[in-house]
Amino acid sequence: MDKTLPFAAAALERILQDYPTPFYLYDEQGIRQRTRDLKNAFKWNPGFKQYFAVKATPNPHIVSILREEGSGADCSSLAELVISERVGLTGAAIMFTSNNTTAAEYQEAARLGAIINLDHPNLIDTLVNATGMPETICFRYNPGPERTGNAIIGNPAEAKFGCTRAQLLQGYQRCRELGAQRFGLHAMVVSNERDVQSLLDTAQMLFELAVLVQRETGIKIDFINLGGGIGVAYRPTDHEINLTEFGAGVQKLYQKILAPASLDPVNILMENGRAITGPFGFLVTRVINLKETYKKYVGVDACMANLMRPGMYGAYHHITAIGKENQPSAGIVDVVGALCENNDKLAIDRELPALSVGDVLVIHDAGAHGHAMGFQYNGRLRSAELLLKPDGSAQQIRRAETLADYFATVEF
Repeated sequence: MDKTLPFAAAALERILQDYPTPFYLYDEQGIRQRTRDLKNAFKWNPGFKQYFAVKATPNPHIVSILREEGSGADCSSLAELVISERVGLTGAAIMFTSNNTTAAEYQEAARLGAIINLDHPNLIDTLVNATGMPETICFRYNPGPERTGNAIIGNPAEAKFGCTRAQLLQGYQRCRELGAQRFGLHAMVVSNERDVQSLLDTAQMLFELAVLVQRETGIKIDFINLGGGIGVAYRPTDHEINLTEFGAGVQKLYQKILAPASLDPVNILMENGRAITGPFGFLVTRVINLKETYKKYVGVDACMANLMRPGMYGAYHHITAIGKENQPSAGIVDVVGALCENNDKLAIDRELPALSVGDVLVIHDAGAHGHAMGFQYNGRLRSAELLLKPDGSAQQIRRAETLADYFATVEF
């Protein structure tokens, strides 16, 4: 798969005249279309709803665009609840999926009318003491050794999230006794998964579990949240997931497992973040230094504080050198930032054309868990975020941090 950009070099040059590097640039049209494609894949389920995982790209402008496309918000913190409310998302349009949760967080989620997705039955008392038992409640399931996660999520038995099957059954029954009337089921066991069958395995697991819950407790599951986890084709050699194939596969399992058990209708939900914004965000940076010792280094004005994934996970992000897209490789280099950390590398052993100071590099597929995971080590400041509008113009949706921002909380 060729890595392309949603803007021409001339359009980017115009943006660079107004905004200094580094900055993030999000493609509004791409984000909207991906959301529509996912909804279309599940049009067979009238109650289907996508809840955007706000943690992936917690910018109110992005969340607002997705609200316009019919998405809800998947929140896991107080700040994410605040963002959701400010863009007009309340009630069942919010799914609050948290862990190690405080009473204050439950109070805010309850005030907004969000669907509470409990990580474990031991949080029932915290919730009830803070807000009372809501009419709708959901539980997060962890299959443990029954299921293998993927490289990012890892072994479910080692994950801090969710509860066991026995705990799940006990939790539903206790919540019913306390007044809950509508019940949901959720799990998230893979991340950045591009294999349709692996995603379908999660659906089958949850559908079979819903049948078990009804058989063991008499409780009907009203909605099933398949989690997120749909992956991104980060490398040019990667394939993108076929959303139509995935939706059709879930429908087949629905008819095979849920319908015969008299559980139909069940609303199917998802909480994708990476798949919605990841491929449509770009980190734009300039070359500021070239160095050769035992290796060749290309120093840029972005760093790990702007994009943590390569340094933290060893993640691959494709890089385009603007104006030199068709030039041959000039050899292998590391693309590095200015942090006093040796893992401050945006690319390792990467073939790139001959580069000069001042060249512009665009780092692909950075629209999710990019700016959101930024930090301020070494006093590095977080970059601006821009929105590429369908007409080719750019709108600043978050300004770059300043030294005044950095020192604002310090008591000198």
